[in-house]
Amino acid sequence: MQIRESAEDYLEAILVLSKKGGGVRSVDIASMLSVSKPSVSHAMKLLREDGYIAMDRYGTVTLLDKGAEIASRIYERHTVLSKMLEGLGVTPEVAKADACKIEHDLSQESFQKIKEHLLQKGEI
Repeated sequence: MQIRESAEDYLEAILVLSKKGGGVRSVDIASMLSVSKPSVSHAMKLLREDGYIAMDRYGTVTLLDKGAEIASRIYERHTVLSKMLEGLGVTPEVAKADACKIEHDLSQESFQKIKEHLLQKGEI
């Protein structure tokens, strides 16, 4: 399942916002990602057309199965990579920003080894 990095970011944002409770709206996504509302509207249209999300008549965004699968994978990568970087002494803010950059490009093999290492150390 291959999609663009920006689409992964939108799906991850929807997942994170939905974990906070309440409905996820385009304005919330725009605020979280620091992008314009028209950019979010365009992205939501494409994600909806490709079957990653659904939107109700009130504008509430919901992840569909294949969107939730990608969002969960990216969120796990983000969380694990952030913890690894923080464990190396990187400040939480920088660790989160760097994890965002790394999460999309890191091979599955490397990610799995990082995750196994952190699990063995009891850090995740």
